[in-house]
Amino acid sequence: MDKIIILTGDAAETLEVFYPYQRLREAGYEVHIAAPEKKKLQFVVHDFVDGFDTYTEKLGHMWDADIAFKDVNPSDYLAVVVPGGRAPEYIRNDEDAKRIVRHFFETNAPVAALCHGPMLLAAAGVLQGRTSSAYPALKLDVELGGGTFENGAAVVDGNLVSGRAWPDHPEWMREFMKLLDDARVRTRPVEAAATA
Repeated sequence: MDKIIILTGDAAETLEVFYPYQRLREAGYEVHIAAPEKKKLQFVVHDFVDGFDTYTEKLGHMWDADIAFKDVNPSDYLAVVVPGGRAPEYIRNDEDAKRIVRHFFETNAPVAALCHGPMLLAAAGVLQGRTSSAYPALKLDVELGGGTFENGAAVVDGNLVSGRAWPDHPEWMREFMKLLDDARVRTRPVEAAATA
């Protein structure tokens, strides 16, 4: 069974972790949640309220991380997902989180980033010359990371699919699933042909 890794931590947006986690498991992938430490994580809920200039935040669900960043061998995984929330603000300082992200860009493997997730990509130095969506307030972060910001629900640039926030889930995940299908064919063309 192909494995996919989700890079996150405390204060990640609940929906942005759980939706890809459950959707990818539904599609038959083994999904691991990686964080700075292997521990119970506290997620948050970001919502959009009329009259507020940005999102509001409330406590969300708790969930166990399966593995610490330092213990991740990215070669064991077909793809990586970087959800948003506030977790990317601090995991972008983790050298192992950046090492993991760089691997997927170096090998042209599928990457899905949502909302604040591109902050980790920028810190890892992989947005240079790439087009990425993100939470619109992060346009500057994408540009400072060398990328071009596009305000879209499912922006595809090679192996990268990015979106603005959890309302983009259907479009974002639809495009990511296409990348995963292509990656499976590339990594196991004989198996894929036999099941087609």
